[in-house]
Amino acid sequence: MSDSFPELPPLPPAEPPEIPPPPEERYPFWGYSDVLIFIGLALPCMFAGFALTKALFFVLQLIHMRPMSSVVELLAGQTAGYAFLFGVLVMLFRVHYDRPFLSSVGWSNPRRPISALILMGFGTALGVNLVGLLIQTPTTTNPMMQLLNDRTAVVLVGIFGVTVGPVCEELAFRGLLQPLLVRSLGAAAGILAASIPFGLLHLPEYGYSWKHGLLVTLAGAAFGWVRHTTGSVKAGAIMHAAYNSFFFIALLTAPKVQ
Repeated sequence: MSDSFPELPPLPPAEPPEIPPPPEERYPFWGYSDVLIFIGLALPCMFAGFALTKALFFVLQLIHMRPMSSVVELLAGQTAGYAFLFGVLVMLFRVHYDRPFLSSVGWSNPRRPISALILMGFGTALGVNLVGLLIQTPTTTNPMMQLLNDRTAVVLVGIFGVTVGPVCEELAFRGLLQPLLVRSLGAAAGILAASIPFGLLHLPEYGYSWKHGLLVTLAGAAFGWVRHTTGSVKAGAIMHAAYNSFFFIALLTAPKVQ
């Protein structure tokens, strides 16, 4: 009697265990707490920017170098304040999230031609003007407009208004804030909700006229819609710059500006 056993057929190879796909990351990955940090640091950073600029211009006066216009000091201080404020955001995104700030908030090349965005900015300015006529928006005075008493001041403010201003405002409202509100409220409500504080921020420029605030809010909603549909804050900034340039061109060509 044989002690050998019949050979068993080879077992089929074991299938590797299925690895579940990594969970899709929620966007935006930052939260409202980061927005609160941004808001809380806004005034201190602006104060630091103006203090630094004041000290710099004091030194320049000691060596008999005065700026060509008093507007230069004002714009330099605001630019320095923006640099401090967004520098904090860059560090926050890098240290807390290990992410770059600009690409995270949507600063990317727009999918629409720049010429189309410029035309949309001009069209928004015309539309806002029409709404302003319909609601009989009053003429207001404010400290900034009182500074624009000559062509040099208008040109300087115009350069700021089509470069630093739109970029920083779009990064804050349409880059940092709007994605959070769109995620919480939906596209339409989120875009509008981000535009309301944008309009409120500009109220002091127009003597706290609610009609002017409404017009700026409508313009902000237009910028927000472009940012949402293109996925690009840069697209909104280009449109915003074109919108501002429309009014500065009108101001430059007005007979009262000499």
